[in-house]
Amino acid sequence: MYHEDTVYVVGEAKSPENNPITKQYETFFVGFVIDKTNGRIVDAECTAVIDITKKFVQSLFVGQTISDDDQVTAVITNRYLGSSQKALLVAYRHARKKFEEAFNY
Repeated sequence: MYHEDTVYVVGEAKSPENNPITKQYETFFVGFVIDKTNGRIVDAECTAVIDITKKFVQSLFVGQTISDDDQVTAVITNRYLGSSQKALLVAYRHARKKFEEAFNY
């Protein structure tokens, strides 16, 4: 399904205590499929209770470059207004750091 130049990276964060994600999963995770040749995010999914949240989060990331922190942060801040916004930012940055360390970006 995914090209051999892609890698899977997971970022994690703590979501707010009153968030259903915390009650169901304990931790907020975002999984990314990234093309290691250019850092482009090919696919993404998060631990969410509502399916539309998973789809929306996917739409925020797909096509972005994992290392473009300013752009990705702006997209999340301006478009994702859910209670997990901070957790989403932290999970993204955690995954970005893992990717950058693995591939010297």
